[in-house]
Amino acid sequence: MTSAQQPVPARPTSRDVARAAGVSQATVSLVLGEKWQGRVSRATAQRVRDTAAEIGYRPNLAARSLRLGRTRTALLVVPALTNEFFARVYAGAAALAAEHDFGVVLYPSPDGTGPARDPFASARAALDGVIASSMAADALGALHGADLPLVMLDSDPSGTGPAAHVNLDIVDGMRQVTDHLLGLGHRRFLHLASAVDTWTFAVRAEALHDALGAAGGATVRTVRAPLDVRAGREAAEQALSIPGDRPTAIVCDDDILAAGACKAARRLGLRVPDELSVTGFDDLALATALEPELTTVRLPAEQVGERGMEALLAVLDGRPVEQGGLPVRLVVRGSTAPPPTARA
Repeated sequence: MTSAQQPVPARPTSRDVARAAGVSQATVSLVLGEKWQGRVSRATAQRVRDTAAEIGYRPNLAARSLRLGRTRTALLVVPALTNEFFARVYAGAAALAAEHDFGVVLYPSPDGTGPARDPFASARAALDGVIASSMAADALGALHGADLPLVMLDSDPSGTGPAAHVNLDIVDGMRQVTDHLLGLGHRRFLHLASAVDTWTFAVRAEALHDALGAAGGATVRTVRAPLDVRAGREAAEQALSIPGDRPTAIVCDDDILAAGACKAARRLGLRVPDELSVTGFDDLALATALEPELTTVRLPAEQVGERGMEALLAVLDGRPVEQGGLPVRLVVRGSTAPPPTARA
């Protein structure tokens, strides 16, 4: 028999896994369908998974979807595809989803305020659930109206519609920024705020004003700009050109606006950080491309995506969702220093 006539090896079945692992087919189905908790021991579950991997077993996802009434697909809705933060959120969600034989479809909804269209003829028929990052929950009416589980990331936790929330400790992040700048001696601040009306930016503004209000002797003025380097530069340049006591520090809602603030300073002949300190939020790759490198708050974007996918899987399985906000961390770099008056 020639090589072209060699029979194709049979694809391993769940019966093969059961036989090799010394368990029943029902046990294999429970373990590989992630339904084993409380019904199969952890050791047995691990043995089944190891055996399946050893013999090269892959479940028939199409058949399983028909049987369970699931598509094993989640939709991740984000405000923009061009922002690195959301790309990292997707990477985290997709990596965890792959471990559970799920797929993640990425879908942009401009500005995060909606309304987001149903990208399918029927989201209910095409999806198992929706994860939405940094958006207003009411922007997702068309999708949530399909009676799909909705997990909100970096969004208002008081909303009762979503099945779960996964949030970052944004308040603590802004407190770390203000503690750092106040500790350097700054008392005159400019807040370069995002013009996007979502919970995450509202929380940043509130936390900043609360922290500076409690400090005593500090002043803050707010200007808003779209999330764009040019818009941030124009808003910062105009604010810094107003006669009177010029701010010694600009607190920006994200790194993109901070890049604009640094460009504004250069155009006005102000040296960062000698004459003006600038801080960002997110810790995008842009933060280390600037010179001097940007002091900013690092957000664990991949972990946000992972936790969001974990929450959706828990909701689908009827399990409790892990609670608590994800910690964030201030990364101090070269864009902040004591104000000129403190060094005189």
